[in-house]
Amino acid sequence: MKQFLKYTFLIFCLGTVVSCGGDDDICESGEGTPRMKVKFRNAGGQLRTVDSLYLRVDYGTRIVNFGKTTNADSLLIPLRVDDFEYTDLYFKTRRNNPESKVRVNYTTTSSYVSPGCGIKKTYQNVNSQLVTPGVVTSAENGQNFIENEDKTNLFLTF
Repeated sequence: MKQFLKYTFLIFCLGTVVSCGGDDDICESGEGTPRMKVKFRNAGGQLRTVDSLYLRVDYGTRIVNFGKTTNADSLLIPLRVDDFEYTDLYFKTRRNNPESKVRVNYTTTSSYVSPGCGIKKTYQNVNSQLVTPGVVTSAENGQNFIENEDKTNLFLTF
């Protein structure tokens, strides 16, 4: 009887280990909601690297401070996923500088990906406007939809 309980317990443990995990447990391979890609330009229109950049994003319920990024030629910024039609971005190059406010307008669609990933948002009709100029002197729209993180959606001129 003791031997039977040992084998039953061993089979139960092995079955538990084998059944744990699967391909749908983790959302990898870029299947989640894509972020918006932002690149930087100088006054002449050439792409440039920004030596320091502070970013804050208004997600409706709170403003998230992404802190300081150094030597950046681009940023990937997550947008709101709550069916709101815009996200406000705040940029500055120095801690004590005034912020530039950029509003990103869009429409969203949702699609089911998997149990691990859940719902994926995609953004269409993406356009941006510079609401409060400062260190950012202009905002130029790039690709007007966000389905992945490959294409640039916004160019900021510093």
